[in-house]
Amino acid sequence: MMQLRAIAILKVLVIAALNLFMIAFVAYAASVYFADFLPAGETAAALSRRGSRGEEVELIQQTLRDWGYFDGTVDGIYGAATEAAVRDFQRQNGLTADGVAGTQTLLALGITSSPGNLDSQPADAESDYHLLARIISAEARGEPYIGQVAVGAVVLNRVEHPSFPDTIAGVIFQPGAFTAVVDGQYDEPVAESCYRAASEALAGQDPTGGALYYYNPDKTTNAWMLSRPVMVEIGNHLFCN
Repeated sequence: MMQLRAIAILKVLVIAALNLFMIAFVAYAASVYFADFLPAGETAAALSRRGSRGEEVELIQQTLRDWGYFDGTVDGIYGAATEAAVRDFQRQNGLTADGVAGTQTLLALGITSSPGNLDSQPADAESDYHLLARIISAEARGEPYIGQVAVGAVVLNRVEHPSFPDTIAGVIFQPGAFTAVVDGQYDEPVAESCYRAASEALAGQDPTGGALYYYNPDKTTNAWMLSRPVMVEIGNHLFCN
């Protein structure tokens, strides 16, 4: 009797083990299969791409529309027009132009919170801090510290000015606004001092006195920029309006 009971228990354990093995195998096979359709380093949850629908797609479309990349309907459907607009944005901002709104493209768009997954994403204020530190580093990592704060202040002055986008991401990624976004310097590691400079600028420090533009006179040939009245010189930059 005891022997029969032991055999029955053994059969149950074997069946349970086989079920667990099959579940694990199916999960692994699915992850390998779907990984073939994703860019390196991305996961399915991080992507909005052609065929996607929902709130995140609406945010992408609206942002691209606000910045002049998209003239279609903001309908939350990631179709051919949205894909083309994303490709254009990526090309203009030094990103891989694959038409897929992965994590880097979303960050460049200033979209840091996916609907339904808000707890795992940084808050808007934290995102602004990192975006500002990155553009300061890209534009002024070799400048004196006060010059780094000044570049951050210019970005924030533009946010408040009616002639520019009203978000930090919008100002930074406005087409043609910052050379460093286009030439790849924006993607370089951020200098530690630039994080501190971003904090000071966000706290209201403005060594420029309200400047909206700056340039290096040794590198700039733009006649319009050279004609602007200079407000202050800090490091290698002249700040003007």
